[in-house]
Amino acid sequence: MNNIEYIPKPVDVSEIELPETLGVLMEALAKNVHEEWAQGRIREGWRYGKERNDRLKQHPGLVPYEELSESEREYDRNTAVATLKFILKNGFEIRKKE
Repeated sequence: MNNIEYIPKPVDVSEIELPETLGVLMEALAKNVHEEWAQGRIREGWRYGKERNDRLKQHPGLVPYEELSESEREYDRNTAVATLKFILKNGFEIRKKE
């Protein structure tokens, strides 16, 4: 086992501002982040439960994105925003096909 302490070093995207035109994409990406997470959990045998229970593999977040609390959706939005900012920081353009 490695005894070196892991220190995450994500790319600093704090100076990147997302154009307002990416708002719809950001929300769609956030929803997909949740869908991917939920699909993975369900594949691992997890099911919905009112409270998280690791032993029984139950989680209250196993509901459609629209049914999540605002704070839970915000968690997924933060992931989406960080991803979009990373793409822009690395010189890529994001534009919708016509």
